[in-house]
Amino acid sequence: MNTSTRNARLIVSARLVSDFGAFLNMVALATYVYLLSNSPMSVGIFLASRVAGGVFASLIGTAFYRRWAGRMPLIVFDLLRAGLLGLLLVLPVAQQALLLPVIAFGLGFGNSMFAIGLNSQLPNLIKSEQLLKTNAWITSASSAAMVAGSLVAGLLVAAFGFETVFALNVVTYLLAALFIVPLRFSTQAPDAGTTHGEGEWSALRQGLRGKPVVAAMLAVTMADTLGSAAHNVGFPIISKLLTPESASTTLGLMLAVWASGKFIGARIASRLKGSDNINLERRFFFGVLLMSCGFILMFQQQTLYGLLLFSLPAGLGDGFSEVGLMSRLQREPEHLRLPVFSFLTLLQMTGFGIGMLIAAPFYSWWTPGAVVLLFHGIPLTTLLVVKGLSIRNGQARRSNPTPGS
Repeated sequence: MNTSTRNARLIVSARLVSDFGAFLNMVALATYVYLLSNSPMSVGIFLASRVAGGVFASLIGTAFYRRWAGRMPLIVFDLLRAGLLGLLLVLPVAQQALLLPVIAFGLGFGNSMFAIGLNSQLPNLIKSEQLLKTNAWITSASSAAMVAGSLVAGLLVAAFGFETVFALNVVTYLLAALFIVPLRFSTQAPDAGTTHGEGEWSALRQGLRGKPVVAAMLAVTMADTLGSAAHNVGFPIISKLLTPESASTTLGLMLAVWASGKFIGARIASRLKGSDNINLERRFFFGVLLMSCGFILMFQQQTLYGLLLFSLPAGLGDGFSEVGLMSRLQREPEHLRLPVFSFLTLLQMTGFGIGMLIAAPFYSWWTPGAVVLLFHGIPLTTLLVVKGLSIRNGQARRSNPTPGS
């Protein structure tokens, strides 16, 4: 087995275990915070702290990985997450209530720093011809981890209590760190000094000016996070409207079908012919289109079967778009790749956090179907604008050919 294939298997295993832990604590901790405080405001503060940790990571991620590259930072962030959750096993309950926002911030920070470091350095671990398939397997592993973590969390809490879940969570992060240890990088030296004295964000702007399609993909991603925030707020609401007596069961089924669709979408995306940049870009844009249309149709349904039926194409689109986006951004040169992934994390964290705050009041005024139509109309409109600009630029190039062309 060559080094690239071995690295790919280790990375997929690490992501599977790490994401399982992330979804496990996402469900368990939110419930735990509510039970400790009996206050929805405390849950809101906890979730906001987690998002704030991700935003902070996106702001410092580029500078950090310029200086410290390789596998050691990834191991450290796994150990950080394990240590934070370990506090809940040793501290008295009275002290935990005060520390939970700090733990949430640390988990959000660790999750995002791990993702930035792994995604931006993947081309130093995997051969270019294996990147597409590896990204597809990473997306598939994340989908499987979401289903397992979300469904298992409630069962484990009910059967064994929160301490058992937190202990298992610590083990998942330690195991993920062990999978990172054997990784072998083709480039070990940190990529310092590539901005030639410019600030990182200034260098990113300059780089994106010459990469209009990459800039368009990031713009569509930002718009898509607003739609994602709206449907995440709406999941429990539509579940309760359709099945008041078993809302949590419906929510679990819906997430399981959606994640299964994402798994299938990632597998299909990796098997499609063509792995050039233009193929990856088209895969991403098509995935966003399918995902947004799927969620819009989901929230128009009046029955559980209709809801589950349209959860599948929503997941398929998510799988397509994620594989296309990750694989395309990893094709960028070293000096641009790291700031692009940091900026992507910033867009996702801020867009999701702001989107949830904006979308939530709309559910008091409108039906869930109308709210999701409005917010998923934003990425669809952005896609139309991007397509219109692409057509106009193509026409301009044809009408004004460059000399010698």
